Amino acid sequence: INWKNKDNKQYSQMAFERALELLSLTIDDPKNKSRLKEPTRLYELLVDYFAGDNSFGSSDELWHNYFLAFAYALSAGRLR
Repeated sequence: INWKNKDNKQYSQMAFERALELLSLTIDDPKNKSRLKEPTRLYELLVDYFAGDNSFGSSDELWHNYFLAFAYALSAGRLR
């Protein structure tokens, strides 16, 4: 989102592809077999927002708030 807002399409595309790559690795890992709902939904929504027609109505603010919760949990030591 930051690269998109800075009008750097190349870096924005690279960041998007990297995010999908990391999500795919998470989804394909057998140890995550019982908790796939969140990463598969995230994958779907990211593709819709960055490469699709945004049929789910996502926004930069929505994504910021979504990931802010994870950043907060990590800083509070809940995701270590």
